[in-house]
Formats: sequence, C-alpha cells, structure tokens
Amino acid sequence: MKKLFITAGIVTASLFSNAQESATCYQKYAKVFEIRGANEVVNGTYDDVIITVRKGKFADCFLGKVLVKDGKIIESSIQLRYVDDSFEPLARSYKYEEPITIVEGISKTLLTNDEELINILFVSSIKAKKKALKRAPEPSFDL
Repeated sequence: MKKLFITAGIVTASLFSNAQESATCYQKYAKVFEIRGANEVVNGTYDDVIITVRKGKFADCFLGKVLVKDGKIIESSIQLRYVDDSFEPLARSYKYEEPITIVEGISKTLLTNDEELINILFVSSIKAKKKALKRAPEPSFDL
C-alpha cells in the first residue's frame, strides 16, 4: 500500500513539473506582465521589445524593435533582431488593418493570413517587483 502512495506521489509531482515546463515563452512573459503590471508605453523607438509568434501550441519569442507614435505601434516599423544585432522587417500580411494599440505593456494581438498570432511585449515597461515583507524569525526563547 505504501508503494502505491509513493508511486502516485511521484507521478503527480512529475505531471506538475511537466505542466510548468510546457508553458510557452509567451505565457511566461504574459504572467510577469499580469503579476507586476506595466507602465505606460510612451512615443519613441524601442529596440528591446519581445516579438512573439504563436500558431497552435507552438510559440517562439524573438528580440525586436518597433516605433510607437500616439500610443500605437507603427506596423511598418516592426523589426526582428539577428544575432549580429542587425534588424530586418517582420514581413507578414495581416487579416485586419487596425491600429496596433498597447495595453499594460503588451500589444493587441495581430492575426496573420497564415493564422499566426503576433504580439509585441515591452519588457522595459514592466513595473519593478514589489517589496516583500520580511517575516519574523521563529521564537527561540528558553522558557
């Protein structure tokens, strides 16, 4: 009986660890934005954004650069960064021609004609981690 409980515990623990490992890069970044929040993204060029490309269960994250004007991303300015620090435009055709707004540091999701989902994440706008309260030590008085 003990062996059954131990085996069940090991299987359960491995399932939980596999579930955490299977989170995509987009999901991991989105969780940080959700927990910490983000400052407003102001006008300017940002060369430290994360560009996520998702399709089905697949997701990939790349470094990139964009131009923000009037709180919106200029579509033609979206560029991917190469390992030699050069940039190349993200060449995709989109199903909808709408302004690319930014909410809480993450762009509106863009849908390509190839059914890809694309978001731009402004990691420099993530708010600083909140201070945690320092816990008191357990009492160790001699009674």
